[in-house]
Amino acid sequence: MVVRDRPAGRGPAPDRRGQTMDKDGMIALDDGAPAPLGAHFDGRGINFALFSGHATAVDLCLFDASGRVQTDVVRLPRRTDDVWHGHLAGLLPGQLYGYRVHGPWEPARGHRFNPSKLTLDPYARELHGRVRWHDALYAYRRGLQRDDQVDRRDSAPMMPKGIVTAPEALLPDDPPLRRPLTDSVIYEAHVRALTQAHPGVPLPWRGSYAALGHPAVVDHLVGLGVTAVELLPIQAFVDDRFLVERGLTNFWGYSPLNYFSPEPRYLGPGGSAGLRAAIRQLHAAGIEVLMDVVYNHTCEADRHGPSLSFRGVDNASYYKLRPDDPRQDIDCTGCGNTLDVAHPRVLQMVLDSLRHWVEAYRIDGFRFDLASSLARSPHDFTPRAAVFQALLQDPVLSRVKLIAEPWDVGMGGYQLGGFPIGWSDWNDQFRDAARGFWRGDDGQLPRLTQGLTGSREIFAPSGRGPSASINFITSHDGYTLADVVSYEHKHNEANREDNRDGHGHNVSRNYGVEGPTEDPAVAGVRARQKRNLLATILLAQGAPMLLMGDERSRTQGGNNNAYCQDNATSWMDWENDGGDPALLAFLRNLLALRREHRALRRRKFLTGEKVASNGLKDVHWLSPCGAEMDDAAWGDAARRAFGMQIGNDAPDGRRLLILANAAEAPVEFHLARVVGGPWAPVFDTTAPDGRPLAREAVRAGGQVRLPERALVVLARSAARAPRGAGG
Repeated sequence: MVVRDRPAGRGPAPDRRGQTMDKDGMIALDDGAPAPLGAHFDGRGINFALFSGHATAVDLCLFDASGRVQTDVVRLPRRTDDVWHGHLAGLLPGQLYGYRVHGPWEPARGHRFNPSKLTLDPYARELHGRVRWHDALYAYRRGLQRDDQVDRRDSAPMMPKGIVTAPEALLPDDPPLRRPLTDSVIYEAHVRALTQAHPGVPLPWRGSYAALGHPAVVDHLVGLGVTAVELLPIQAFVDDRFLVERGLTNFWGYSPLNYFSPEPRYLGPGGSAGLRAAIRQLHAAGIEVLMDVVYNHTCEADRHGPSLSFRGVDNASYYKLRPDDPRQDIDCTGCGNTLDVAHPRVLQMVLDSLRHWVEAYRIDGFRFDLASSLARSPHDFTPRAAVFQALLQDPVLSRVKLIAEPWDVGMGGYQLGGFPIGWSDWNDQFRDAARGFWRGDDGQLPRLTQGLTGSREIFAPSGRGPSASINFITSHDGYTLADVVSYEHKHNEANREDNRDGHGHNVSRNYGVEGPTEDPAVAGVRARQKRNLLATILLAQGAPMLLMGDERSRTQGGNNNAYCQDNATSWMDWENDGGDPALLAFLRNLLALRREHRALRRRKFLTGEKVASNGLKDVHWLSPCGAEMDDAAWGDAARRAFGMQIGNDAPDGRRLLILANAAEAPVEFHLARVVGGPWAPVFDTTAPDGRPLAREAVRAGGQVRLPERALVVLARSAARAPRGAGG
C-alpha cells in the first residue's frame, strides 16, 4: 500500500511521482479511469479524476486525518480528454486530499498555474477544515503593483482538504413530493438563522442541518401552511478576507468554494447525515426543500483574489476572461469574476453537482442566484443557452423546480420574463408595485393589477403560465416586512462599510417615526400595512414566497443588507412577536384562504374574456362607483381603490371579489350588478387575524364601506348565482 501516515517532523512527504509500486512491491498506482470526475471509492481503492484543459501535470496530495500533514504526493499518470486521472489501491473513504496543478504562469494569457498552491478538488463531496486567510493563499506576490510575480509559498496549511466519501448508500424510501408551483407557498430561510435561537431545539443542534428537521421547527412550518422551504446557500462557502479582518462573517453564504460539499459550519452533531434526515422529516410533513445555489461566481474574486480551487485548476476554463485582455476577468456579478458556464466542462460540473444534491440529498429544486450570468453564451444572455437545453433534457433535473433570480449586473443582464419554459422567475416588479401601491405612490395601480393576474404581459411571450412568477414582498436581500413599514433609510452601520452598502431603492415608509415607536397610532398603521402586503402576495396569481420571520414581525433594525450579521440581527426571535401578536394567526388564516379557493391558484392566465359557463369575464376590474374600469380610470395616476372579481379554472366556478383601498380615507364601494351577488366577506385586513368582524352578505348592487388602507375579500358560489347575474 502506498500511503502510510507519516508523523510530523520526520522529513519530506514520500513522493510517488512516476512510481507504480511501493518499496514492498505492492501494486499502488494505476491509470484508473477519467470518469466520474472527483474521488470515488470502488471497494479496492480510490479513483481520482480532475479536469484541467491547460495543465501540464497534476500531483495528488494526500494528508493525514488532521489535515495538517501531507503524507504523500502522487503524480496522476494519465490524461484523457483533458481529464487527469489515476487509481490508488488500498485507500479508504475518509482520506483527505488536494491537488497541485502544474502549467504555465502566463497571466496575460489567462493562465495562473502555481503548484505551490494546494487546490481543492471542484468535485470534493465533503470538506475538512476551513480557509485560514494568509498571503500564501494567493498565487502572486501581494503588495506589488503587478500581479505577475509568482508566490512560491506553500498554501496547504491554510487550505481545507477534500474528504473521500463512502459510496452513497440507498436512502430510505423518500419519494419526491413534486407539488405544482401553482399550489406551492415558498418560505425563504437560513439554516442557522431559523434554528439558532429556537428554545425548543436542543442546544447542540441549534444552527445545524439537523435542527431543520426538529419537530419544533417542522411543526411551525406545517402550522403556518407553507409547502416549501428555500434555504440560503448550503454549498460550501468562504468568509471573505475583508469580512474576517473586520470581525464579521459571510453569513448568507454567497461566496461559494465548492458546489458538491455541504457547508461544514452547519454540520453539527449530525453531520451530513443530519441534513439528509432533516430533508426526510420535512418531506414527511409535506414540505419540499429548495436550495439557493450560486453558479454565477466563486469566492476567488478577480485576478487579485486567492487561488483556492478553480483558479489554480484551470483559470482560463472556469472563468470568463476578457478576449482583448485575458489577464482581466469579466465581472457580470459584482463579485470580481463570472463562472463560464458556457464551457462544456464547467457546464458539466454545474449539472453534476445539481444532480448530486437531488440524488444524494433529495433536494426538490433550486433557486439560481444572478441566473442571467449562467446563460451568457459567450457574453450575451440567450434563452437558448446550453445550460437551459441541458437542464430541460436531463432526466433528473428536468423534474425539479428551477427558479431564477433573473438578472445580473452585466450589460443586458435584467431578464425578467426572458427565461424559457420550465423556469420561474423572482418577480421584483411585483414587489415594487405592491410596496409602492400601499405606500401611496402615484401610478402604481396598473403595475399592481398586472402582478395580481400573474404578470401575463411579462411571462406569456415565453410560453409560460402564472406559476412562472415568484411573487414576493421581501427576501433575504433587503428589508424584512416589519422594516418595510418602519424605515425609510437603510441603517447598515453594523456592516462596517459606513452605511454605503445595500440598495437605496427600498420603496418603504416609516409612517411618521424612523424605527421603533410606542405611538399606538403609528404602530396600528404599520400593523395594517403588513397585513395588506401579505394579502397582496397570497391573493395574486403565481407562486408566493415569504421571508423567514415575517410571520413574527422580525426586524433587522433597518439593515437592508445583513449578509455579514451572524447574530440577533439575523436570527429568528422565537420569543418575541415584534409587538404584533396576531400576525401569525393572520398569515395562517390567509394561507388557509388561498388553499380553499382554486380561483387564487389558477393554471392559466386571466384574460378578461367571458367564461362560457356563466357569461362573466374571468376577471372584472371595478371602480368604487360600481362601473367597470375604463381607459380614463386606468389612466388616473392618483387612483388608490379598485375591485377585482375573479373566477377559477375548475368546474365548481367559485368566484372571489377583492376590494382594495390604499388611500388614507375610507371609500364607499358600490358593487357592480354585472358581477352578481350576494357576496359574503371571508377576509379583512382591518381585523388583526384577518377574520371579518361583519359577516353579513352584500347583495348585488349593494355597498361596502372600505376603510382607509384596507383590503377585503368576499366570496360567492356559482351554484347560488341568480339567473342572468352569473357569479
